[in-house]
Amino acid sequence: MKIFAFAGSNSSTSINRELVKFALKSFSEHEINFINLNDFEMPVFSVDREKNGFPEEAKKFLSEIAASDIIICSLAEHNRSYSAAFKNIFDWASRIDVKVFQNKPMLLMSTSPGGYGGGNVMAEAQKFFPMFGADVKETFSLPKFYENFDLENGVINPEMLKDLQDKIERFKSATAL
Repeated sequence: MKIFAFAGSNSSTSINRELVKFALKSFSEHEINFINLNDFEMPVFSVDREKNGFPEEAKKFLSEIAASDIIICSLAEHNRSYSAAFKNIFDWASRIDVKVFQNKPMLLMSTSPGGYGGGNVMAEAQKFFPMFGADVKETFSLPKFYENFDLENGVINPEMLKDLQDKIERFKSATAL
């Protein structure tokens, strides 16, 4: 199985990237394409710019999804929504193919420094991603990242670790991994 993975952040110190990296340890027997959104930087989407064609980075993002079997991502929450970096890639890609996620099974996650764990962006994604071809099989939200996660050991809160492990196992079962 080929896994397409990303954090919905362009921060060099992204906590969502750390969460994805930790979750991917449970998929080490599979081929993993863990992208960095910084490699997909492009002009801010506008209908005026669209008239001049689509950026190669948007086409590449879609082709990398097409080459995968499943998607694992963790979205950063910026002001109760997606990060501008992710939203821009998503906007461009959706103009090329409205089914951005191409009906791939998805493990959707989010984390944040606060107590809500990126819940707002997760709720938005759960509502809208299926309209864009995401088959969201499981979700996981990690609140208070700096209290519940260690960069060397991953999720250190035993209850939250068990919850993530259970969701990963259910995701694997649902996708025949």
